[in-house]
Amino acid sequence: MLDSTELALYRRLAREQATGRAPSLVAGVVRDGSLVWSGARGRVGSARPDADTQYRLGSITKTMIATAVLRLRDEGRLELTDPLEKHVPGTAFGSATVAQLLSHTSGLTSESPGGWWERTKGGDWAALEESLDKDATKLRPGFKFHYSNVGYGVLGELVARHRGRAWFDVVREEILTPLGMTRTTPHPEGAHAEGFAVHPFADVLLPEPSPDAGAMAPAGQLWSTVTDLARWTAFVGGHTRGVLSEDTVAEMRAVNTVDDGEVWNTGFGLGIMQVRVDGRRLSGHTGSMPGFLAASLVDPATGTGALCFANATAGVGITQLVLDLITTVEELEPALPDEWQPSTVDPALLALTGLWHWGPTPYHLRVLGSDTISLDPVSGAGRASRFRPVGPDTWVGLDGYYAGETLTVGRDANGAATHLDLATFIFSRTPYDPAAPIPGGVDEAGWR
Repeated sequence: MLDSTELALYRRLAREQATGRAPSLVAGVVRDGSLVWSGARGRVGSARPDADTQYRLGSITKTMIATAVLRLRDEGRLELTDPLEKHVPGTAFGSATVAQLLSHTSGLTSESPGGWWERTKGGDWAALEESLDKDATKLRPGFKFHYSNVGYGVLGELVARHRGRAWFDVVREEILTPLGMTRTTPHPEGAHAEGFAVHPFADVLLPEPSPDAGAMAPAGQLWSTVTDLARWTAFVGGHTRGVLSEDTVAEMRAVNTVDDGEVWNTGFGLGIMQVRVDGRRLSGHTGSMPGFLAASLVDPATGTGALCFANATAGVGITQLVLDLITTVEELEPALPDEWQPSTVDPALLALTGLWHWGPTPYHLRVLGSDTISLDPVSGAGRASRFRPVGPDTWVGLDGYYAGETLTVGRDANGAATHLDLATFIFSRTPYDPAAPIPGGVDEAGWR
């Protein structure tokens, strides 16, 4: 990156470490799947931390558990609409679905009963399950967003039962190792920061505990580094290295629910947080544990992301710092659009392009790349969607109103395309073409 950009990033990092009174603060910037800048302020012991110093991830751990669950779904071992009872039978909250647990809409209590789980040693699954009686469900499943750490303890058990081994062994073997995240562990190994609380009225520190959370560990146990978290940030942005398909990661990023407010700024997909700012949607997660704060966000549209760690319980504006690092990079070194190049398009598909009509409303059908198509209103807002091919003359919607819906091409006896059938709506080359199977028919007298 340009020296001037790196100075601006470092200045923002330094200001946050000083004003937030963080014992240490480390950060990184990701572009196009790679760590392109990192910086550090403060001390870990007597030394400056670096990109290989471990800090706690906190709830960023949840995004890795969610990835393990989506791998099971993609293998056909479960459906997101399955009730928990089908996979972890016998709980008092088995009616909640896998998707509801992933998106924090299961209604489960936010914290496990007993002592504050983040500061006390946790028990095993049997102990956690026994503590969660019928009162553990605080809201009707599916009713609204209600953040639940407990829900991810449950998902960790689901993963373990399907794979026949501990949840972290699954995460390490199936996710961390393929991504090259060798310094992400359940407990600190090698160079790591100690977690502190900073006194609100004096510049003194109090060490925070970091016990094993037991069955609650999938909600926030892991430790990681700038280098490793940069790889994870890139993964969330779409550089999946085969751990999941890009389509599945995009599905995880899609907003399932939003935090209450007249205009939502934070939402959740399947384990991934969405932050909406200045017309952009950034994807990732934040994390906090006693003594630590963390954040990782990426803009999938530009490939620019940022991440931060601090070894302080509170005081550091970790999310705003990440947002500011991303904004700084995109303002000072904006990404160039992909270079346009011509594609090879099937002549039969090319023949479908152009003007179509839904009733009297004109639409344009375009080919994107070699085989994806888009159907967009000629003017104004409307039901625009993209479609990918799934068979001869058959496409499925990728986004917008027609996401998941099927589009098929109707042809006459000579093989000429006469109409498009999209979720019972008929698009014809001319408005209400009487030769097309318009639902309800067309007045015999025609236009007048």
